[in-house]
Amino acid sequence: MIPFNKAPVVGNELDYITQAIESKKLCGDGPFSKKCELLLQDITGCKKALLTPSCTAALEMAAILIDIKVGDEVIMPSYTFVSTANAFVLRGAKIVFVDVQADTMNIDPECIKTAINHKTKAIVPVHYAGVACDMDTIMALAEEHNLFVIEDAAQAIDSYYKGKPLGSIGHFGTFSFHETKNITSGGEGGALLINDLAMVARAEVIREKGTNRSQFFRGSVDKYSWVDIGSSYLPSEIQAAYLYSQLLNVNKINKNRLKSWQLYFNGLSKLANEENIKLPVIPSYATNNAHMFYLKCENLAIRTVLLKYLKEKNISAAFHYVPLHSAPAGLEFGSFHGKDNVTSNHSEKLVRLPLYYGIDEDSIRKVIVTIKDYFACGY
Repeated sequence: MIPFNKAPVVGNELDYITQAIESKKLCGDGPFSKKCELLLQDITGCKKALLTPSCTAALEMAAILIDIKVGDEVIMPSYTFVSTANAFVLRGAKIVFVDVQADTMNIDPECIKTAINHKTKAIVPVHYAGVACDMDTIMALAEEHNLFVIEDAAQAIDSYYKGKPLGSIGHFGTFSFHETKNITSGGEGGALLINDLAMVARAEVIREKGTNRSQFFRGSVDKYSWVDIGSSYLPSEIQAAYLYSQLLNVNKINKNRLKSWQLYFNGLSKLANEENIKLPVIPSYATNNAHMFYLKCENLAIRTVLLKYLKEKNISAAFHYVPLHSAPAGLEFGSFHGKDNVTSNHSEKLVRLPLYYGIDEDSIRKVIVTIKDYFACGY
């Protein structure tokens, strides 16, 4: 079986984990956590990076930091993972889902524009497959209407919009280091990127259960106490040690993935030219970190049989998100604004192919040949 994903291992993870264990400092905010945060600040140019147990936790922190309350509305694509919405629903917000663009599956700025009203508090663009949304337009809308922008950059480490690192453009950015992402902190993990220095002090408090513990350890206060709402949003030093090795090698990992991505693209271009499938589009303003390679079939029926065919040939492929506005909780906590021209239709066509650091060329060629055989046989 060609697996859909394998967590990346670059060689130093075990050494760093051993160092963390030997240091006897295993709780959050230890030496490896600090090293990771400084590296993230260097990679992204953000004002402050804080490691979190997950991208979900980072989104939840952002929702608290912008003081989401009951009655507020948050605009986001329906084509995203549940955490994007759930983080704001937990604070009482209503989610306003809008359509995506067919070429990138990223949020459509024109749909954002029509969804904004006096209740709107924030926009959450999701950089699908690590490819940038149209951030100039989104930021201009946010500035015009005095809104916050939280970039869900879960898939977008080391990817750029007009030369700017994703996660560093909005007021906040969030990364995921889940094992399915380009780099991981050993299974789970995430980070909150803060691009407004005025938000840093409160973010540290929220992350430390609502206490000013970070200020105490820096010597800014003589004791620490409960000063705000918060939760436990620190990962362990074991996770940070694993992640540190990955961050040091992010360029190496992404270069390897890009080579595999390009093999898929080149190998399937003839099928795309024959209009059997559609391939990913990378806009001129965006880069590609090869987080995923996907294709789109003509319809759901073809996709269903293709996935079955690939499985029979020992290839693990997958579809992706079921649009949130069609889910039971989505119907309860949000609504779709405008017409669903793309989201539902295109979500039923999309197939994700195996892609991970270290996948061999023979496996990629087998996937390509198998897909070609499927369409040649007229399934």
